[in-house]
Amino acid sequence: MKFLIAGLGNIGDEYANTRHNIGFIIADAFAYYFKAKFKPARYASVAEISYKGRSFIVIKPSTYMNLSGKAVRYWLNKEKILPGDCLVITDDLALPLGTLRLRKKGSDGGHNGLISIIELLGTTEFPRLRVGIGNEFAKGYQVDYVLSRWTKEEEKIILPQIDKAVELIKSFGTIGVERTMNIYNTKGNDLEEIK
Repeated sequence: MKFLIAGLGNIGDEYANTRHNIGFIIADAFAYYFKAKFKPARYASVAEISYKGRSFIVIKPSTYMNLSGKAVRYWLNKEKILPGDCLVITDDLALPLGTLRLRKKGSDGGHNGLISIIELLGTTEFPRLRVGIGNEFAKGYQVDYVLSRWTKEEEKIILPQIDKAVELIKSFGTIGVERTMNIYNTKGNDLEEIK
């Protein structure tokens, strides 16, 4: 079994550790957990991980958020992975800060990265992990908000969720999207059973 894990974000120091880059942050944490290194490749930085007989191809697109679909489509084709075995990790303004929401499929929700992926894959049938970044911004300041860095208070909430997201990805690859949704989309869940 082989899976593509696509953490969405923007390349460049000015975007590092911003809310919009939570996909990159989680991809980095997942690779770090397995001591895997990202290497520059076509349309993305790529790390390869083996776990419990599964292969995980982890990408951080280098195309910028609005063109994420180019990287996802290229690596799905290159690795001969079906969209249903691709997990896209993205930020979500509509979810409370730190919320992890796994879905098998869905709309783009107005997210530029998802818009690009859906357009180029021609389907909405791919799993996505949406990570809540909250929406504490004044009207008209959405772009400033998503491209700004976490406050110290927000970091206390988001950092433990990054660790949970790493466990969620492992679960996605081993027990499948349905069972993983049942565990992680339920409040007060016990994560010990999937370790």
